[in-house]
Amino acid sequence: MRNGYFQIVCGEGETFLKIFGPRDGGRPFHAKEVINYLNRNDIEYDVSALSQGFREALSSGKEVHQFRLNKITSPEVRESYIFQVSEDGMMAIARFYPPSGKGERLSTESFIHFLEGERIKFGIRKEGLAHFFLKPIYCTDIIVAKGQPPRHGEDARIEYYFETDLHAKPTLKEDGSVDFFHLNTLNHCKKGDVLARLFPGDPGEAGTNVYGEKIKPRNIKQLSLKYGRNIAISEDRQVLTTEVDGHVSLVENKVFVSNVLEVENVDNATGNIEYDGNVSVNGNVCTNFSVKAKGDIEVRGVVEGAYLEAEGNIVITRGMNGMGKGTLKAAGNIIAKFLENAKVNAGGYVSTESILHSEVIAGTEIIVSGRRGFITGGRVCAASLIQVKTLGSYMGADTLVEVGVDPNARLRIQELQKAVVEIRKEIDGIHPVLLTMAQRMSQGANLKPEQLRTAQEMMQREKQLKQEEKDSIAEIDFLQQSLAESSQARVEVIGEVFSGTRICISDVSMIVKSTLSHCRFVKTKGEVEMGAL
Repeated sequence: MRNGYFQIVCGEGETFLKIFGPRDGGRPFHAKEVINYLNRNDIEYDVSALSQGFREALSSGKEVHQFRLNKITSPEVRESYIFQVSEDGMMAIARFYPPSGKGERLSTESFIHFLEGERIKFGIRKEGLAHFFLKPIYCTDIIVAKGQPPRHGEDARIEYYFETDLHAKPTLKEDGSVDFFHLNTLNHCKKGDVLARLFPGDPGEAGTNVYGEKIKPRNIKQLSLKYGRNIAISEDRQVLTTEVDGHVSLVENKVFVSNVLEVENVDNATGNIEYDGNVSVNGNVCTNFSVKAKGDIEVRGVVEGAYLEAEGNIVITRGMNGMGKGTLKAAGNIIAKFLENAKVNAGGYVSTESILHSEVIAGTEIIVSGRRGFITGGRVCAASLIQVKTLGSYMGADTLVEVGVDPNARLRIQELQKAVVEIRKEIDGIHPVLLTMAQRMSQGANLKPEQLRTAQEMMQREKQLKQEEKDSIAEIDFLQQSLAESSQARVEVIGEVFSGTRICISDVSMIVKSTLSHCRFVKTKGEVEMGAL
């Protein structure tokens, strides 16, 4: 394959342009390229004659065609080229033009000397240039130097050898009751078990552009293993193993192993409990006492008007009568036989056999099943699903159920928005000061050492604030997108829903006018609509 090209032919009292057509699928040159070439070499031509010559060359179908440009004896034209470097500095390209019949040829050495004068230091294709000058190819872009792109590395990663996202739910027995004893919500571990392994990041390798300048690979994310007590880390700080038998969990990217704190009851004999691991209560948690755990809380008896808070799950085998002041708060899931007169907030799901006159909020879903399976009175709110056997009361107890709204997410968005406003105020206060200092320095003013230190501290603070603003905005976008995806939120009633029950989905609501059964409530076209299950 050869592109079409052209050549100046210098005669006595006249100058010609010889055109060579393309071969084997090569591309023809453009008339504009010829005009630019003639102008660069100060060769006079008649525009009409040039245009006529091109038309004749095209219509003749000959591989070589020659026509007169002018009636002037022109000096011989040496071999020439145009040269450019790509914007990223990774490639230098030359496009060569032939000399006239007796014009001077270029040499490999002279062209390489030219490249060095253009600061081209790396990736010069000397062998390719030598071959070109032996067998030149004209009107074709030739890569004369090429940089080495950087090899981008990989982020560090951590593999955890236990379940980090537990979604175990209680099993529904054949008789309709719920089995709260086999939940599989804990990760058991034995002494010496490998819990996690760090695979360090690969930083990659720098590249080089044609100017010999180094090009850094992209920044990678480095990680480190974070862990609590009862865990050993290897000498290279890449492997975690447990030193005790117990339960392992991941809380905010930190691995915890703990022996379960086991007590009979939480009462005057124990006082309030605050523990780094899991807490197991064989009996009851009495009124006015509190249990706080970094892991899970399991109560095999009844919880009265007490406060329970866990960074994992809360499981209450016999349920909770909060007496109007009892509170359950879990970052994970909450499972209880019944919930009565209580405030409940779960980051995950809530599973129970009944909810009576309580405020229950779940980050994902609320499942009320079993023989009774009712929600009566109070407010029950979940992000995606509320599934219940009986909803409301024939006696007209005020019952409100909401789906499609995560209250915790909305509160977090408000906090982040306020933080962004404060960050921008601080940045607006820093920027004019830095600008003034920069102007003074550009005018030759000498700043005192303390002024320079202040400027550096303010620049660092501005950089930190901008990163905080970026991170906050990214989290706001993520949370808002999560809220926007609430279109699939629904309320499912397996049995009956009584009149007077209020159902809210996202930003719309309806009040049930008559008793219905086996139905589903969803948001459609801006309204809450009821359909059959």
